[in-house]
Amino acid sequence: MKPAPFAYAKARSLDHAVELLGSDDSARVIAGGQSLIATLNMRLDAPRLLVDINGVSGLDDIVERGGQIEIGALVRQADALRSPVVTRAAPLLAKALPHIAHPAIRNRGTLGGSIALADPAAELPACLLALGGEVEIAGADGRRAVKADDFFRGLFETALGRTEILTAIRVPAASADMRYGFAELARRHGDYALVGLAASARADGARLTDIRLVYFGVGATPVRARVAEAALAEGGADGLDAAIATVASELDPDDDIHASGKAKKHLAGVLLRRVVQQMQEAA
Repeated sequence: MKPAPFAYAKARSLDHAVELLGSDDSARVIAGGQSLIATLNMRLDAPRLLVDINGVSGLDDIVERGGQIEIGALVRQADALRSPVVTRAAPLLAKALPHIAHPAIRNRGTLGGSIALADPAAELPACLLALGGEVEIAGADGRRAVKADDFFRGLFETALGRTEILTAIRVPAASADMRYGFAELARRHGDYALVGLAASARADGARLTDIRLVYFGVGATPVRARVAEAALAEGGADGLDAAIATVASELDPDDDIHASGKAKKHLAGVLLRRVVQQMQEAA
């Protein structure tokens, strides 16, 4: 299929991009285009204007400062995967990136685009939430930061205003006492996950504290399993089993052509056991 006709504009700067978005209420930002082009070709979206931000400077850096890793919105997923800064200081992202689609997609797809799209089956939104990160947003009124806990609001719905642009994500740099886990189950490598789990925790001896368990592929947004977090934090010999038992009651995934909601709940428990084992073995 071919997309509906549209106009194209290449933004010269961030301010110019915001101005262009304000000129047409159907305008869309294009960066990597790995999701947008598909929706245009299937005519699931029909903007009259595409605003290309690939020429905007300052959006493709990966820097560590102030105890945080800042990744520009235009950083390609393949570049983040190869980055020694990401490998060392954002290991959860390093664990998740190889699971995203295939090399050809990662070569063009951007971190900012994945976060801004907020596909509930995608890896990066769940990782951002599991890390307690934040996004930086630019608009006509300047820049603002939004915590990941407040950013994902519904199915493909975020805190981004219509004329705003996500410019960067920031996550806490890893410290020696932090532990991370990631796992997903897909029909084939590169497919969207039936169920996935991204997790972070702080090691306190043999115990895990400050636990964040975020599932993807099981709801309209990434889903924090807060009851399971609490059960796991209580520890003890039965802590993990208790946490797994709560997952089925916390999650409410829909049936689809790949798996029933009941099957997804079971798989969520399987992934929790695997991810906790990853974090414990890292101690």
